[in-house]
Amino acid sequence: SVSNGGDTESGKELVELKVIWNKNKYDVKFCLDSTGAELKQKIHSLTGLPPAMQKVMFKGLLPEEKTLREIKVTNGAKIMVVGSTINDVLAVNTPKEAAQQEVKAEENKKEPLCRQKQHRKVLDKGKPDDVMPSVKGVQERLPTVPLSGMYNKSGGKVRLTFKLEQDQLWIGTKERTEKLPMGSIKNVVSEPIEGHEDYHMMAFQLGPTEASYYWVYWVPTQYVDAIKDTVLGKWQYF
Repeated sequence: SVSNGGDTESGKELVELKVIWNKNKYDVKFCLDSTGAELKQKIHSLTGLPPAMQKVMFKGLLPEEKTLREIKVTNGAKIMVVGSTINDVLAVNTPKEAAQQEVKAEENKKEPLCRQKQHRKVLDKGKPDDVMPSVKGVQERLPTVPLSGMYNKSGGKVRLTFKLEQDQLWIGTKERTEKLPMGSIKNVVSEPIEGHEDYHMMAFQLGPTEASYYWVYWVPTQYVDAIKDTVLGKWQYF
């Protein structure tokens, strides 16, 4: 742990934060009336990670324009930081991009997922009555409540709870709740549902092959990008 010893800012109300990045933990005292953007600058000075490359999370993605007081940051709060330095990105990005383009080209040859038989039997049940409302053309941060009212591949009800402090995704059904470390999820894929493009079907890859995909249907479109960013813990370059 690294302390910045910054409690000399007289007259300003400070809050103690635990900034976590790449298994490094930094104890930071920071002004409650500073914005998310200013916190990113502070994180830059600690980690060398440029603000533009940072994904900072506190109960979802940290808004840059709001102060820590406005988003109710309290003493001892954990701030999760995701991102790679420029050197890390340059080292891995070129081969990774090529591989991703190959995968995308392969996917484009296949018929849409929602027409495949295994998915049709769930989708043909229609939209769940208690599904969360969707907002088309908008990207939103993850809600503070679990995402609920969705189906899994057996047609049972499923909810997703994002435990950012524990770096876990909880997949809950009537029978049980699976608590998965975010780092154990290899990939997340999604596709809009034909005829209901404001909802997606989404899969979390829990093992080495496609057979390990855990499918979730009727995910509101506005949360799709936030789910991918949060679970994969990395920048989407495509």
